[in-house]
Amino acid sequence: MEHLVNKRVREIEISGIRKFSNMVSETEGMISLTIGQPDFPTPEHVKEAGKRAIDANMTSYTHNAGDIKLRQAASQYVKEKYKLNYKPETEIIVTVGASEAIDIAFRTILEEGSEVILPGPVYPGYEPLIKMCGAKPIYVDIRENDFRFTAEMIMPYINESTRCIVLPYPSNPTGISLTEAELKDIANLVEEKEVFILADEIYSELVFDRFHTSIATFIKEKTIIINGLSKSHSMTGWRIGFLFAPENIVKHILKVHQYNVSCATSISQMAAIEALTNGKNDAWKMKKEYLERRNYVYHRLTRMGLEVHKPDGAFYFFVKIPYQIPSFDFCVDLAKKEKVAVVPGSAFSNFGEGYFRLSFSCSMELLEEGLNRIHHYLKNVQV
Repeated sequence: MEHLVNKRVREIEISGIRKFSNMVSETEGMISLTIGQPDFPTPEHVKEAGKRAIDANMTSYTHNAGDIKLRQAASQYVKEKYKLNYKPETEIIVTVGASEAIDIAFRTILEEGSEVILPGPVYPGYEPLIKMCGAKPIYVDIRENDFRFTAEMIMPYINESTRCIVLPYPSNPTGISLTEAELKDIANLVEEKEVFILADEIYSELVFDRFHTSIATFIKEKTIIINGLSKSHSMTGWRIGFLFAPENIVKHILKVHQYNVSCATSISQMAAIEALTNGKNDAWKMKKEYLERRNYVYHRLTRMGLEVHKPDGAFYFFVKIPYQIPSFDFCVDLAKKEKVAVVPGSAFSNFGEGYFRLSFSCSMELLEEGLNRIHHYLKNVQV
C-alpha cells in the first residue's frame, strides 16, 4: 500500500540533523554537539505556573488563536523587546511550536508553482514544507558573502512566481544575524513587489553583540513573524510558538491552524504567560553563558586553524572542513574515531556541503572535551 502514499511525502527525507544524531546517539561515550536544544532547564517559576494550571483544571480547549491573556502578553513582549505593534485579538496566533507556525504560514500563502527564496545553507525544515505545498525552494548561495543574505543577492532571484522570501535570523546553522541596515535594504527591495517575507526569529533573544531587529519594523504589512519560547526560555518540549502578521493575513492562517491542531496545549499556554511576563528576561542569564561558550569555542577552533565566522546569535558554529571529503563522511569518521558528534553541513542543503555544524548549547566541560577530541582527530587524520 505504500505506493498510495502521497508522492510528495514519499520523496521527503528525514531531517539530516536528526538522522545523524540518531545514528550516533546510542554509542557509549559519545559527546554530542549536534541537536540545537538549550541545556538549561525550564525556569522554575514557569514550571510552577504549568503545575498550577493542571491543579486548576485548565485542561480544556482554548480559543483557536490561543488564550487571550497569552496573546496580550505576547503583544506586550514584542512591543517592549523589538518595538513591534500587533493586536492580540486579531494579529497573533499561538501555535504548537515555531514549526507549526512555519507550516501553516506556508500552507496559507503558497500555491502550485510558487517560488520561495531562501539563503543556502539554511535550516532543513523549510524545504519539505514548501514542496508539500507544490511550491519550489530557490536557494541563494551565501557562502562567499560571509553567510550574509542581502538585498543585492536576493534581487536577481525575484520573478513573477516569487511568493515569499525566508529570513531565518539569527541563523541556524551559521549563527549569523542581519544588521538593521541590511534588513532595511531588503524591505526596500520588496516594498513595491507582491512578495511575502517569512521572518523566522526563534533565536531573537539570543543575539550577542547588539539587540535583535525585526524586518517587520520596516515592512509589517508583508511580513509574517515566526517566534516561540523553545530557545529563549528553554521550553522545547512545551511546544509554544507564535505567529505575528497583519490581520488580513492572520484571518486566513487561523483557518489552517484551526483545522490542523484546534489550539496549542492549554497547560503550556498558562506556563507561557508566566514566561512572557515575570520571565520576560529569563534569556539573559542563558545568553551570558552562551556568550562565554561562544568565545571559548571560537578561540579553540581558530587555534586549530579552522575557517569559521564568529556567530553573533543562536548557539552554532558552521565550520569549514579543511579536507576534500564529503561532510557526511567526515562526521562519520570523526564520530567513529573520536566519539564526538557534529552535524554534516549537507544537512543544511547542498550549499552546506564542505562544512559541519557544532552546537555550543552544552556545558563548558563537554565543549572542552569535545574540542579536544576534534583537535586530536585533525592532527592524526589520514586523508
